[in-house]
Amino acid sequence: MKLYFLRHGIAADPGDWNGRDADRPLTREGVARMEREARAMEDLSLDLDAIVTSPLLRTRQTAEIVANRLGLRKVLTADDRLAGSFDIKGCAAILADHAGATALMLVGHEPSLSVTAGQLAGKATLEIKKGALVGIELFGPASSRGTLFCLIPPKLLSALGSS
Repeated sequence: MKLYFLRHGIAADPGDWNGRDADRPLTREGVARMEREARAMEDLSLDLDAIVTSPLLRTRQTAEIVANRLGLRKVLTADDRLAGSFDIKGCAAILADHAGATALMLVGHEPSLSVTAGQLAGKATLEIKKGALVGIELFGPASSRGTLFCLIPPKLLSALGSS
């Protein structure tokens, strides 16, 4: 199984945001960049079976932009396990829920997204920037190990989607 990790796009600054953190939206720039990134993902032909996102607003918005571009709105779901302390155990549970999938995208937050992706890729140290895409090919459908096959920084992904 190919497992893609996508960190949410550029969101309102927590220090400037007066509402609940869960309601912090993408900025105008964040939306525009994610639209370009989604075009790049379409060109990359990820062949996703489903997109699973944290229920927090900024991740839902990110996932919706990608799902709309890739025609995957019907297979977009929110999962609380991606919201807070996402870890290997939560990842395994999400994978079990999508046992027949060959490619799945998880949209989440730092630092748990990087830590979990790094553990899957042989205890690597990763830092997933806002809007970055990481791909790990798992050794088996229920494996907690895999091989890192892509790490596309947000600036490159956005540039690919601009052309």
